[in-house]
Amino acid sequence: MFSEWFTPAQCAGYFAFVLGIGSFLQRSDKAFKIMMAGECIAYAVHFALLGNMTAVSSTLVSTLRSVLSLYTRSRWVVVFIIALNIVLGLRFATGWIAWLPLTASCIGTIALFMLNGIAMRALMLVGSIFWVANNIASGSIGGTALEIVLIVVNLFTMFRMHAEVRNIRRAEHE
Repeated sequence: MFSEWFTPAQCAGYFAFVLGIGSFLQRSDKAFKIMMAGECIAYAVHFALLGNMTAVSSTLVSTLRSVLSLYTRSRWVVVFIIALNIVLGLRFATGWIAWLPLTASCIGTIALFMLNGIAMRALMLVGSIFWVANNIASGSIGGTALEIVLIVVNLFTMFRMHAEVRNIRRAEHE
């Protein structure tokens, strides 16, 4: 049983785990997006080795999305990325579960391009819930652990960011 925990597929998932934790610990949106792109690449390798092509396509599109979101906030890019996810879903999805990572990618696209700060992370939290379901269905040990920990880390980071804003406002009123 433990031999399944250390297959090349699972090890790639553990690497994505480390990058994902690092990304959600970032309070800088730019650092968050750069580290998230690295996480997505590791995730693509992980899901390719697990044979989940919708998750592979979703994470590759998410890599592109993370990089593009550093340079533009164009609504046309958002539409393009969401449309690309839908096309890939139509190509690779074999059932409703296969749409989970694609839906997560679309949610993340809206978050990264249209929001920032706490609001961006809150919507990314919703995407993480879709990823948890996908990862459990895929048999992804590292991916499931990653998304559960990301939910906790993301909530913690959002709480810290909220506390900073509250402290700044309090200082302004004193």
